[in-house]
Amino acid sequence: MPPSPKILHIAWGEMEVENLGPGKDFKLFPGGGREWDWSETGTRHSPGIQPADVEELLAAGATTVVLSRGMDLRLEVDPRTIALLKQREIAIHVAETREAVEIYNNLAASTAVGGLFHSTC
Repeated sequence: MPPSPKILHIAWGEMEVENLGPGKDFKLFPGGGREWDWSETGTRHSPGIQPADVEELLAAGATTVVLSRGMDLRLEVDPRTIALLKQREIAIHVAETREAVEIYNNLAASTAVGGLFHSTC
């Protein structure tokens, strides 16, 4: 399985990802990623990250998922999303964005990891 791209830079409202360039929010998974457009699934800060948001990560082969809650922890995670990941026996890490980036980058070299990253609130 191809490795997940590393996050090269994170700051308020900006991220840079290996082979993808700059952006604000990202969906990353084994072999690639793209900017994360919340409007695709109707994601809002509350109830937060939707089950549909993680489906692309799982389809790409992620066996571990890192979910960032934003720099100020304003982004919630819908309980249905956690339930879906547990049902599929996916390892889950939920953290503030900078911490989530560190967790993700540490796993990227050795694990089929996917992640959702929100670079503001």
